Amino acid sequence: MSEKAVESVVKEAAGQSGEPAAASESAAEQSAEHATPKPGAESDQDGPPQSVSEALQRMSSEQRAKFRLTKLAAVHALVWLMAMGLFAAADSWRMLSDLSLASLLAVVTGAVAGIVSANVLHEWGHYLGARRSGGAFEIPEKLGLFVYDWDFKRNSVAQFLTMSRAGTIGGALALVLGWWLLPADTLARAALLAGLLGSFAFAARIEWPVLRRVGEGGDPLTELSKIDEGVLKSATLVASFVGLVALWFLSP
Repeated sequence: MSEKAVESVVKEAAGQSGEPAAASESAAEQSAEHATPKPGAESDQDGPPQSVSEALQRMSSEQRAKFRLTKLAAVHALVWLMAMGLFAAADSWRMLSDLSLASLLAVVTGAVAGIVSANVLHEWGHYLGARRSGGAFEIPEKLGLFVYDWDFKRNSVAQFLTMSRAGTIGGALALVLGWWLLPADTLARAALLAGLLGSFAFAARIEWPVLRRVGEGGDPLTELSKIDEGVLKSATLVASFVGLVALWFLSP
């Protein structure tokens, strides 16, 4: 083979082997250009949130739980303030007039204010007990009476008992504050104290048997599942009886 032929074959081989390398270099350059952000460009996460939902999505799970807890506390406080405000207005109307309607509204709103006060302190007592026990729980997404969802699988019986007993302490605190701050010098104020007592009796009728059975070795979730319609009706009757008896003895 002549020297020219040899040179031609060598050049051809060099050209063929160089083409893939050149193509790879070109593709790498294009990829780098696309990956490199343009000057002044920012991602969506770097800018301020455009809505409340977007702000919540950027929060950590712990921050979202604190936000839900704060919102729930605000709602409970607002409900309590509304109940007490209605009672104060009706009681003032009753004192300024001799209308039977004003007296009736004062008594009804007083009882409602007592029930709301006892329930709020009872539920937040449960929450503080859950925190004190070191138990695992979640703050619910939907607003309601209950402050948290108890994790029965991850918590011990001792933690459950601590959490449950704290609710009773919260209800008892409502009774002490009511008797200390509000004298039963009118029928409406006596109704508020009677509402506190009735609400305390309602919770005791439901929860104390559960505490007793769990203390004797029962499973917390199994014992709670025994709270059926019959138990709720019985608790309502007990609460009504205690409230009416309290109103009878406390009324001036």
